[in-house]
Amino acid sequence: MAAGNETPLITVLGSLNIDLVSYVPHHPLPGETMTSSRFAVSPGGKGANQAVACAKLSRARGDADVSSASVPAHVRMVGAVGAEGDAHGDLLLSNLRAHGVDASGVRRPAGLKTGVAVIIVDEPTGQNRIVLSPEANHHLGAADFDAGLPAPRPDLLIMQLEIPRPAVLAALRAACSSGTPVLLNPAPALPLPNEAYAGLAHLVVNETEAAILGGVAEAELETEAGLEAVGARFLARGVRNVIVTLGGRGVFYMAAENGGAKGLVPAEKAKVVDTTAAGDTFVGAYALEVVSGKFDIAAAVRKANRAAAKTVERLGAQDSIPWRDELEASG
Repeated sequence: MAAGNETPLITVLGSLNIDLVSYVPHHPLPGETMTSSRFAVSPGGKGANQAVACAKLSRARGDADVSSASVPAHVRMVGAVGAEGDAHGDLLLSNLRAHGVDASGVRRPAGLKTGVAVIIVDEPTGQNRIVLSPEANHHLGAADFDAGLPAPRPDLLIMQLEIPRPAVLAALRAACSSGTPVLLNPAPALPLPNEAYAGLAHLVVNETEAAILGGVAEAELETEAGLEAVGARFLARGVRNVIVTLGGRGVFYMAAENGGAKGLVPAEKAKVVDTTAAGDTFVGAYALEVVSGKFDIAAAVRKANRAAAKTVERLGAQDSIPWRDELEASG
């Protein structure tokens, strides 16, 4: 935690993409061509979404003073976008700054383009399908973290798996050596060595990711007993807090501390319009609770669950993430 009265720092290491979103009456069948009802170009990428979520949920709409004592955390983004002059990269960086995120850790390697995500949203259900072209996101490598994490040392490091796995594993090692707590959101799910879990402060996964990384059939997670069993597997590997988001079923949590706290929090009532960035909003809200100095896993899950429910009621990725005052008003 930040010393004394210093505002804690959250560093998000991860992807930055431009989302190309088409809204359709149903997901296309093989060989089917359809006309979308609308199309949007917007800033995205799980890393950038989570950074913006941390920033928006930590301040009221229109509060541009990121140095204000009322702001519960400073947020810094580390990653890569297209070279200077790349319009998509320009948009991503300006959007981060507009939301109060420190973008000084974002590189612009020569000759590379900004990552792009093609997203198809099924309007009746709000469910999405995504095809990702990483581009500059794959510029990051293990060697970038051999000397440690980028300064200044954060109070919490957030990572996903939309950047190369070797870079994530190297950053995990650097965080461990410096005593930096890590929140890992392993999406998309990729096999990870057991040492990646050792000492991991927070593991946030959805049902599919929990099954893949936990080595169980997804059907086993349809019961609370199955969720407890996979949670126990992660705790046995060294994770301290395990969160499994379950969409309409709610959120399951399990902790090694707090007397082994565990539970299943029901889903918040929401009219689902677009599920894009709901998981990233959950991570952002949860992360703010982690660095608050009064972390309680059950309370953190409930608050993050409410923030994610607000997100699914709106179109888009970063635009759909609520500000702090919006969340407080709805509570």
